[in-house]
This record gives sequence, structure tokens and C-alpha cells, in this order.
Amino acid sequence: MAGIDENLTFYPLGIAVLTISDTRDEETDTSGALLVERLTSAGHILIERAIVRDDIEAIQKSLRQWITDEKIEIILTTGGTGFSPRDNTPEAVKPLLRREMDGFAIAFQQKSLGTVGVAAMQSRAFAGQAGDSFIFCVPGSTGACRDAWDGLLELELDSRHKPCSIAGALPRLRDICS
Repeated sequence: MAGIDENLTFYPLGIAVLTISDTRDEETDTSGALLVERLTSAGHILIERAIVRDDIEAIQKSLRQWITDEKIEIILTTGGTGFSPRDNTPEAVKPLLRREMDGFAIAFQQKSLGTVGVAAMQSRAFAGQAGDSFIFCVPGSTGACRDAWDGLLELELDSRHKPCSIAGALPRLRDICS
């Protein structure tokens, strides 16, 4: 049965949070703060947190640095996934991916239907693998970040989740969690 197997060891993951916004700063970044609170409460390690403007080059510059940092195994981005003229997250991130995780977008949209209704169709949330890191890109609202973490990312990033979790795909844990 799917779920957390309490008999297994929990392995904390190294996670970075990138807020993509032209208007938010450290004080007003409630979405990034929610993700940081959730991941640290779950026992993971926050390696980096940053805010960049919604600009393709700025986003890619931050991500390229993090993708090559062996301590950062998971990257969570918030913002820039809608349809306003300044929403550039998919255009910035997708060229960096070697594989996409289509199931994340589907699961996120299904969950969002329950909280925002048909507005969930406007989300361009997605995930994929760049180098050995996994990147999850979610909308910039605090509610969307809550939807993404609670019941989705919290389980996907927990090494005790069965039948599998993303931890088993990380080089550091490949032999332990497979």
C-alpha cells in the first residue's frame, strides 16, 4: 500500500527555494516562506533561498549555479507559471531539463481543482530533472505552494514513502532507497 513506512530511515534532502517575482522581496515573499517552513518542518535541509526577477536570464543564472551544487538535490521554484506577459518560468527552466516529470503537473492540477476550481487550468506548474537535481516549479500564490507541498511534495520527497520516492533517484541515496 502507498504511504510512509515508519520502519524505514528518513534521509533529509538538500533543498533550495527560488522565488521568481518582479514585486516580492524577503518581507513579502509569503510563498517562499511557506515552502521553507514546510521543508524544514519535514526535516529537510534548506541549502539556499533566493528571489530573482521574472527574467529568463536571471532565472537560468540562479538555477545553473544550484544545479551544479552537489549539496542541492531538489530545487523548488515559486512564481512565474501563469499567463501574464512577465510569467517566464517554464520558458527559462524547461531548456535546462534533461527529463520532465509529467505526473507532477497532472497531480498538481488535480489537487488544485479542489481549491481554485477551473482556474487550475491556467497553471503551468511542472517538474523535471536537470543534471542530478530535480526542479519543481509551482505558481507564486501561497495557496498554490500549500497545494504543491501538502500531500504531493511532502510525500514525493520523503525517503520512507512507498512504493517509491524521488529520494531513490538521487545519486547519494540510489542504493539505499531503491
